[in-house]
Amino acid sequence: MFPNIAHYYKGLLQLLLHFSWKWIGVIYLDVESSETFVHKMLPIFSQSGICFDFVQTLLHIPLSSGIQDSTAAVTETIRLVIRSTANAVVIHGEMQTIMHLRILFQLLESEGRPLNTTSKVWIMTAEMDFTSLNLQRSWDIDFIHGAVSFTVHSEEVLEFHKFLQRRNHTSEKGDVFIRAFWQQAFNCSFRSSEKQVGNICTGEEKLETLPKSVFEMKMSGHSYSVYNAVYAIAHALKAMSSSMPKQRSTICGGRWTLLNYQPWQLPHLLRHLSFNTSVGEKISFGQNGEIVGGFDIINWVTFANRSFLRVKVGRIDPQAPEDKVFTIHEDSIVWPKRFNQAQPLSVCNDNCLPGYRKTEKEGKPFCCYDCLPCPKGKISNQEDMDNCFQCPQDQYPNKDQDLCIPKDINFLSYREPLGSSLIIFALSLSFITALVLGAFLKNHNTPIIKANNRSLSYTLLISLLLSFLCTLLFIGQPTKVTCLLRQTAFGIIFSVAVSCVLAKTTVVVLAFMATKPGSRMNKWVGKKLTCSIVLCCSLIQATICTVWLGTSPPFPDFDMNSIHGEIIVECNEGSDTLFYCVRGYMGFLAIVSLSVAFLARKLPDIFQEAKSITFSMLVFCSVWLSFIPTYLSTKGKFTVAVEVFSILASSAGLLGCIFFPKCYIIVLRPDLNKRNKLIKRKC
Repeated sequence: MFPNIAHYYKGLLQLLLHFSWKWIGVIYLDVESSETFVHKMLPIFSQSGICFDFVQTLLHIPLSSGIQDSTAAVTETIRLVIRSTANAVVIHGEMQTIMHLRILFQLLESEGRPLNTTSKVWIMTAEMDFTSLNLQRSWDIDFIHGAVSFTVHSEEVLEFHKFLQRRNHTSEKGDVFIRAFWQQAFNCSFRSSEKQVGNICTGEEKLETLPKSVFEMKMSGHSYSVYNAVYAIAHALKAMSSSMPKQRSTICGGRWTLLNYQPWQLPHLLRHLSFNTSVGEKISFGQNGEIVGGFDIINWVTFANRSFLRVKVGRIDPQAPEDKVFTIHEDSIVWPKRFNQAQPLSVCNDNCLPGYRKTEKEGKPFCCYDCLPCPKGKISNQEDMDNCFQCPQDQYPNKDQDLCIPKDINFLSYREPLGSSLIIFALSLSFITALVLGAFLKNHNTPIIKANNRSLSYTLLISLLLSFLCTLLFIGQPTKVTCLLRQTAFGIIFSVAVSCVLAKTTVVVLAFMATKPGSRMNKWVGKKLTCSIVLCCSLIQATICTVWLGTSPPFPDFDMNSIHGEIIVECNEGSDTLFYCVRGYMGFLAIVSLSVAFLARKLPDIFQEAKSITFSMLVFCSVWLSFIPTYLSTKGKFTVAVEVFSILASSAGLLGCIFFPKCYIIVLRPDLNKRNKLIKRKC
């Protein structure tokens, strides 16, 4: 009448996992069924993540003169249980195990060794039930308050309570069991008894007046099994009787006697038997002969008057759909008082919070571990994670390293103050350059304009104007077009500007060399030379840029690792070699221009530009030399901002040093802008 025990063990495991009781203790009675449970099932529990603080045998306590002798043998076992950090303890025993435990706890209390047995959640197996001796009626039963136990599934049998109310020692004459039970339960004796103890049994005693620790008026799981067993035998005998010919049965003493009946036939009939009980439950048996059924999960609630309630809080139903085989109603459970009705935890140590990972403790079970913070750049977003993991590339860990946050998009925007300031600066310089160019065009035929090669001045001003404007390509989110244009346009425009400066300086040097007697430099001085210098120097840079765009052009890219928490939208330069070739060539032209201008700085003539060009190239080179370490030490939008500022500063240096002195004369000192001032007078 006991269902398949495998379903019960599976349900016990599911109960432990449901409440996350992964650090438990096990005590078991020294009987064969418990040995089987320990050796076959506990390894399966371990595979499911359950650890055991202890697995301890509880010696059988004889209910005789050997009780005192057995106490010493099990005292340490009980103390081990109480001292354990495991809050959930599984007890595996037999029918009378609770009775033995009560004896043991009472003896320890009487010896002045109080044990806080209510500090654990006792999980009792289905083989156990509440039994007690007459002498235990006044003993406390607090230790089972909040306990959880399994029992064979049972239903409330109709009229059973009324049946018990009608029972007394006179209802069944000759029933020795009733008389013995009556005397023990009501602590009385019959007049016919040889030894009269206590009051005389009147027969008017009521079973419902007994405390539940002595007698329960409700049918327990074991009693329900007996109830079904009786009916199963009755149905089997009826089936056997109906299958035999009438002449093979006879009446003997008022009873039917089956002829040729063999005992081995009954189990065969039971295996194929199926019937409905009085409560509408279907009873049938499986191929192995066990009843087809499940188990109830019971929560024990005790009261001060030593009574208790068995509250059904769940069920194991193997016949139910897979997701409903195990059901539990947590809100209906009353926990031991120590836990203040909070769900007890039974773990070796506190759970590792998100942001931490587990690491094993040497010499301890796998349920015992330390918690270490996740390494930088990794997170754990659940409790008790074995390993931390990286966030996706477009996300980054938060401060607590338990959540991935989307990264901010990083680029030099028009809308932010830095980008807006650079745009205003670039447009202002462009406007000033345009004014200078307008002033030069207006005074096109004045001596100071003519003296310094008007064509080169106009070309230089236009290239500076374009240089200021090309910085706008660097501001805003990079696109395919802006990435293709920004470096190549800047490289070519700046090469034209520096080539113009080089041509101006070269013309100044050659012009003064041509004034020497017998010099043959006159044929080199002219527009052809300046055009050749500008075109050749610019074409070389244009060729490098063309090769760059044709082989490995720049393209928009995302840098997700340089800055924590940000995605840098940038232009990948494609070929670093060609990128540095473009920059290196501009640097080469600047150094040549600076060298030539430095040599020509002391040449006479009030209008010659060698000194101005020297200062402008010193500013130009200083800006770009300071640019290199600053560029390499910054990241994201600040790298672009440094480059834009360097372009604006170097271009402004050329504009200011070369053209502002001329603008001063044109606008404020027109008296100096005359031909007779071109000849420097000697003192």
